[in-house]
Amino acid sequence: MTDVRQAVPGDGDVLGEIHAAAWEAAYAPFFAPAFAAEAVRDRLGRRHARIGDGPETILLARADGRPPALSYPTPSRDRPHAAEILGFHGHPDGWGSGVAAALMDETLRRLRAAGFACVHLWTLRDTPRSRRFYAKSGFTESGAERALDFGDGNPLVQVEYERAW
Repeated sequence: MTDVRQAVPGDGDVLGEIHAAAWEAAYAPFFAPAFAAEAVRDRLGRRHARIGDGPETILLARADGRPPALSYPTPSRDRPHAAEILGFHGHPDGWGSGVAAALMDETLRRLRAAGFACVHLWTLRDTPRSRRFYAKSGFTESGAERALDFGDGNPLVQVEYERAW
């Protein structure tokens, strides 16, 4: 059984662990080893400052007592009446367990209940696992792409996914 709840300040360490492990598994192969290692270390503490800061909510999914996934939805910065999922990360230990699907269902339910007409997100073009997950979750590619520099001077292409209800 999966339990989804709003993260609280005491969850900072576990959120960092989820974010760092997921980022390392999915994104680190695109970067030089030293840059990737520093990016993983940075992600271990990054979520502490965002918990309870502003209108955003970080959702935490637990399964069998272990929190394997987080979702970071927020009002879209550039689209009225839309939400954006700024981060959706599952710990690799939970991949394939259904926890991420349960978290996405609850994230979308909360966004609809909050009155958003649709939701969008960005993911790396060259991460087929995440792209399959978003498609299974009812998202479609919008056709938009953008380059994102993670700080190493070598931008990677992101593709946008969107979903309306």
